Amino acid sequence: MKYSKLVDLYEYLENTPARLAKVEKIGEFFREAEPEILEKVALLVQGKIFPSYSDNEIGIAEKMMIRVIVSSTGFSENEVVDTFKETGDLGLTVEKLMENKKQTTLAIMQLSIEKVFENLRKLASIEGKGTQDTKISLIKELISHAKPKEAKYIVRTAVSQLRIGVAEGVMRDSIAGAFFSWDDMAGKKEVISIVEWAWFLRPDYSEIIKIAKDSGLDGLKNVSVEVGKPYHVLLADRAGDMVEAMEKFERPEIEYKYDGARICIHKRDDKYWFFTRRLEDITKQFPDLLEIVKRGIKSNDCIIEGEMIAIDTKTGRPSPFQMLSQRIKRKYDIGKVAKEIPVQVNVFDVVYNEGKQLFSETLENRRKVLAGIVNEIPDKFQLAESIETNDIDKANKFYQSALKSNHEGVIIKNLDATYQPGRRVGYWLKVKPIMETLDLVITGAEWGAGKRAKWLATFVLSCKDGDNFLECGMMGTGIKEKGEGVTFDQLTKQLKPFIKTEKGKSVSISPKIVVEIAYEEIQRSPNYSSGFALRFPRLIRIREDKSPYDADNTERIEKIYSKQRGRK
Repeated sequence: MKYSKLVDLYEYLENTPARLAKVEKIGEFFREAEPEILEKVALLVQGKIFPSYSDNEIGIAEKMMIRVIVSSTGFSENEVVDTFKETGDLGLTVEKLMENKKQTTLAIMQLSIEKVFENLRKLASIEGKGTQDTKISLIKELISHAKPKEAKYIVRTAVSQLRIGVAEGVMRDSIAGAFFSWDDMAGKKEVISIVEWAWFLRPDYSEIIKIAKDSGLDGLKNVSVEVGKPYHVLLADRAGDMVEAMEKFERPEIEYKYDGARICIHKRDDKYWFFTRRLEDITKQFPDLLEIVKRGIKSNDCIIEGEMIAIDTKTGRPSPFQMLSQRIKRKYDIGKVAKEIPVQVNVFDVVYNEGKQLFSETLENRRKVLAGIVNEIPDKFQLAESIETNDIDKANKFYQSALKSNHEGVIIKNLDATYQPGRRVGYWLKVKPIMETLDLVITGAEWGAGKRAKWLATFVLSCKDGDNFLECGMMGTGIKEKGEGVTFDQLTKQLKPFIKTEKGKSVSISPKIVVEIAYEEIQRSPNYSSGFALRFPRLIRIREDKSPYDADNTERIEKIYSKQRGRK
């Protein structure tokens, strides 16, 4: 299939804000694509070459792409950089320069989707001497044969900045519309929910689209988790207080809420994998945990869940999540940091055991299975601390013991509930002692002044609204100039790669970084696109364990707002 056809789709999607129109156009494209390239198309439409959970990275930074454009177009580096400053987009930069291209190609090859995908995927496997030159030559080969618009999208895909508004919900609905039909709205919702269920268990739309095409709805219904591949975990809701949470369930179980990272431990025979809730494979970062898990799991074939926390070597008490995040992100000196920041895992659920999925089992039954396959290693690998009670006094006493032990609070769980991957459905409720915080996404910022001029100093916060992000406040507190905690320098470095445009001191930022925010009050406001404004927002921490699509939505903000000062 010609790459130019995919480029036509990209252009349409980029210039079409209407979600339904996007879904229909993508679905039509999926139907027309040859079966052998359908999986590649599903990734490319999302601006990806590998599934989200893959460790493979293309590894093309802005500086390298500027070298590619220089080599491909014949313009000088200064000319390329000046154009980039003008456009703020390397894709627009190469398109503009290609229209006045100085470098000529003797034999123009018509690019295919397969060729573009193949060259870009090769970038991730290149290692050793001459890596940069080899990567440059692979992209240059594509750009040299590309038309200006084709070059724009090749470059954007290579630097992971496609910007055409295709989020996960759009992909879900597009696949549903491409291969299935329905008679009414109820039928449409059912089909979409089946596609979504399959994706929760196999979070790769290139795999889901092949199942949908080849095996239909029955194939999607029969999708199961696979040991060694991540899945979307069940998520907890927040409750206002213990009384509210306890009243929700006839048979509640109360469990410590640990200040750590959700971890999914997969085992098959003598092979082990560790995944975060963001689908990251962190097995290599935790060799010490691997040795513990080998002694702690009796099943030969299972997937169990728990919360991993860092332990202070001096006090033996839990350390803040930021300490653990250092280990999750570490790629070098892993042995050294493992000694400095030891970990503990508190397991609380099992979703698969000895060939059987357990999603349809109640929490009570899953906990019985879990207890039977875990060999506890005190202070290293153990069942999460919990009690079963309807007595509010006992529940409050347990809650206070969690806080005294340096944990965040508790989670109240419904013992009669099944497991719903990927969603907050009210089966688990969190109770914390502070006012409810919000997990929001940074979508803009302003450069500071004076001694903060080299840093981004104030930040635009946005909440999720469907597949979009709507602004709900500006934050500049809770961040330090130096010392412990999140610093302006750290936050600026994390956000810089995601800056889309700059105008004066203001920058717009792709929604990538999630932060936990405390605030004094939520107010109605016409100044922000969400319709709400946070009063005195301050940073609590960066949520390394959450993706932008895990952020809180407008519905939750409105719910909190309605509870303030007796509002109904």
